Amino acid sequence: MNSNKKRDLTSLGLAIIILILLNFVGSFVFHRFDLTSEKRYTLSEATKKLLSNLNDVVYVKVYMGKDEDFPAGFKHLRNETQEMLDEFRAYADDNIEYEFINPSESTDKKQQEEIFKQLYDKGLQPTNLEVKDENGSSQKIIWPAALVSYHGHEVPWQLLKTQIGSSSEMQLNNSIQALEYEFASCIRNLSTDIRPQIGFMEGHGELDSLAVDDIENSLSEFYSLKRIKINESLNALKGLKAIIIAKPDTSFSEKDKYIIDQYVMNGGKVLWVIDPLNTSVDSLRKSGGTIATPYLLNLDNLFFKYGVRINPNLIVDMQSSAIPVNKAFVGQEPRFELMPWLFSPLIMPTSAHPIVKNLDVIKIDFGSSIDTVAAKGIKKTILLHTSKYSKILNAPVRIDLRMANMRPDENQFTNPYQPVAVLLEGEFESVFKNRMHPKFITGTSIPFKEKGVNTQMIMISDGDIIRNEVQYSTQKPYALGYDKYTNQTYGNKNFILNCINYLCDDSGLISVRARELTLRLLDKKKVLNERLKWQLINVLLPLLTILVFGIIHHIIRKRKYAK
Repeated sequence: MNSNKKRDLTSLGLAIIILILLNFVGSFVFHRFDLTSEKRYTLSEATKKLLSNLNDVVYVKVYMGKDEDFPAGFKHLRNETQEMLDEFRAYADDNIEYEFINPSESTDKKQQEEIFKQLYDKGLQPTNLEVKDENGSSQKIIWPAALVSYHGHEVPWQLLKTQIGSSSEMQLNNSIQALEYEFASCIRNLSTDIRPQIGFMEGHGELDSLAVDDIENSLSEFYSLKRIKINESLNALKGLKAIIIAKPDTSFSEKDKYIIDQYVMNGGKVLWVIDPLNTSVDSLRKSGGTIATPYLLNLDNLFFKYGVRINPNLIVDMQSSAIPVNKAFVGQEPRFELMPWLFSPLIMPTSAHPIVKNLDVIKIDFGSSIDTVAAKGIKKTILLHTSKYSKILNAPVRIDLRMANMRPDENQFTNPYQPVAVLLEGEFESVFKNRMHPKFITGTSIPFKEKGVNTQMIMISDGDIIRNEVQYSTQKPYALGYDKYTNQTYGNKNFILNCINYLCDDSGLISVRARELTLRLLDKKKVLNERLKWQLINVLLPLLTILVFGIIHHIIRKRKYAK
């Protein structure tokens, strides 16, 4: 007995020594183990680098209180948010602090509405839930969102990502997938001291500030914006991280083309938002009809050299938005009904590319098709395309509001999946290579380069994708993507933001958006049919296991000491 006691004490002592040594080594060596198959709790290297550079506390207020009674899916989103915040804190030397707040905690309706208004004014979006109770059902407003503050500045963080046509389970899963990227983006935007400069091009009839007011305001949170007129000045684009050319309607001179071309050759990024056809919306509103004719932009050879051709046509699509049409007879009171408007296709992003992954439906107006052409060393990625039921109308195109009353023939829509947005990446070749150089090429301000360094540009064949509607009576702009006829807000703003973020992202952080988390859903029919069986197994099996173990243990002890 003494030898057994001595052995047991020795084993206990060794175990204690090993634990102390492990804790001592662990205080110097940091590592976290992620046992999930898709590594959902493993942060990217770009995120870890971002967190290691924090020199102050990032404070997060999450407006999903721990005491709030949420449906299971929203509880899952709240719990995953907390786990992600804990993961960030582990790599940030405790420079992440957070709290979960219930904005509906006050029973005073007036105070509650004031709190809701403050959150909305800060950029947070609520969700209206239908809650079933003993008295039937009621509406409950919840705020799946957060405010992130650092160094006295604050940005909103929308936790729930909605997508038209997706199930609630898929939307919640997509929201969980986006947690790392969205939170890391908030930190990056707050901690960046010198903001990259983005230029909105002017001088060729591009959209004015009022027409792009909403996207300018959104971009100004992350970038320094300026409006640029080239005016054939060789240094006009110097110092700009990217430029946006939004719906020009007049010709580009050869010198302006040369300046843009050499800007690209030197690593500049361009977001081209181009309408190849002139569709007069004013004529359409006043007379009910118009004819779309080609713009003379003088950009075709530039685009062709870079690897695309924007075609002089219009796309009509059976998957489209709607416009109000007067259905009353002459002499009767106007009676407006919403009818499908095939010239306003609704684009459902299907690509897994981080620019468009999990984005909501995007609305375009009078868009055209894009063809990709041979360009050595250029990688082309289709970001957006029309639906299966689309058709091409070559210019000139007659447009009449009465077309909204016509029932489309599905058999005529024989041009499916037409590209309307393409990402180009690689080392572009100058359109001025092997050409008789204009006199300005000999200037020393921009040494001519025949082939550029690796860069990116995005081509979009619809100028209205970036344009916000304006309330003309007050000159107040609507949100980008808002459709005043259907009262629906589409994903245009997030798409444009993602385009610019991708072009300007040197850290590789946007690649986190491509992360795929497996959605493991229960079979609801099977759960309903086998509910009792699994309840009995979960309740009775542990009790039976303990009982059997106790009986066996009792028998063994009885036999052992009976001897």
